[in-house]
Amino acid sequence: MNYSQMGTILGSWQLTYILASIFAGTIIDKWGLRKSIFAGVITVSLSTLLRYFPEGFTGMLLAVALFGVGGPMISIGCPKSIAIWFQGSDRGTAVGAYMTGSYIGALTAFTLTNSVVMPLTGYSWRLTFVLFALVNFAIALLWWFFARDISLTTSAENPGITETFTKLIRIRNVQIILIIGLFSFAIIHGFNNWLPKILEAKGLSPVSAGFTASIPIVSGIPALLSFPRIIPPFFRHRFVALSALLTIPTLLMIVTTSGTLRIIGLILYGIIGSGFLPILTLLLIDTP
Repeated sequence: MNYSQMGTILGSWQLTYILASIFAGTIIDKWGLRKSIFAGVITVSLSTLLRYFPEGFTGMLLAVALFGVGGPMISIGCPKSIAIWFQGSDRGTAVGAYMTGSYIGALTAFTLTNSVVMPLTGYSWRLTFVLFALVNFAIALLWWFFARDISLTTSAENPGITETFTKLIRIRNVQIILIIGLFSFAIIHGFNNWLPKILEAKGLSPVSAGFTASIPIVSGIPALLSFPRIIPPFFRHRFVALSALLTIPTLLMIVTTSGTLRIIGLILYGIIGSGFLPILTLLLIDTP
């Protein structure tokens, strides 16, 4: 499979994610958080499991695209859980903890897939996907048995998607965050997800590339846990702007240098970049 095909497959779930997100919020409101997030994790698990079977481009494309159907249930449901269950500065702690989960998952995948999981499965990428799918199914069961919904007093008014979108798009914070989200996710999906392959192209072995690609994740976890809580609400906008500015030299260091300078760039990129998503999430949650 060539890089163009790989890029199409890796980008397919974002397309289905966008389409599914339009309806995910309404489904979560109707089903409740417990059922909705469970359904999302099951769908993601199924997407992972189905990657065992494809013999060509089309089959893998469909399996990966399914991930985007379940993804919004999780990435919309979890912030809503935080908004419901936490208030004030506790929200910052909760957002940091929630996003640390995905960082730890990525860290585990980068460091253990080529060095531990692949040898365990006889270097079968198909069985590796099956193993990851079983982990996902186990997480879905944990959520189902231990998660709880909370009773909310809801308005009798139930506006449609078009009316809701029209109201939201008029909010200045939403307009700005949409633009920031476009560029930040372009970096996250266009750089982070390709980082192991970028490092391989620069001469590292697959195992070394996996460990090296985990450096921004390791350096970002402390910042991820602390920034959302310690940064005061009035400074969040400036923090996002400053982080965006400082991300530029760190990216340049990673792609244009080698050795110690590249490691320093990866560490700084992890610290600076990790604050983006939790702060943007808090800005949305706290916007009236």
